[in-house]
Amino acid sequence: MLKEFKEFAMRGNVLDLAVGVIIGAAFGKVVSSLVDDVIMPPIGRLLGHMDFSQLFINLTDQTYTSLAEAKKAGAATLNYGNFINTIINFLIVAFAVFLLVRSVNRWMPKPPPPAASTKDCPQCAMPIPVAAKKCGHCTSAV
Repeated sequence: MLKEFKEFAMRGNVLDLAVGVIIGAAFGKVVSSLVDDVIMPPIGRLLGHMDFSQLFINLTDQTYTSLAEAKKAGAATLNYGNFINTIINFLIVAFAVFLLVRSVNRWMPKPPPPAASTKDCPQCAMPIPVAAKKCGHCTSAV
């Protein structure tokens, strides 16, 4: 039973799914902090002291100076700055999962090459089935 479980767990699809779930759950907050606190501030500074998390489009007639103020008033907004941050989070998590799966795939045993199903006839050099007793091309005994 343990051997069967090991074979099941080491299948590519199950292992890939488990890795994706674990990485997504464990590093979600870390990646979010990395994007919000480390990556986006320098990018925002290069683009003229812009805070991406505060970028929004107001869909009401009122004027709001910040996203927090608009949310507090219950205004309808399109928060495209948060969307940009979320896209960057996703790309970092996807790259981390790619690197992890790539490492695990190196540890997995490589499947043996498939057994040959044909051989060459010694007389005419045409491919024939391995179990053949006579060549179908030149009719010589093999």
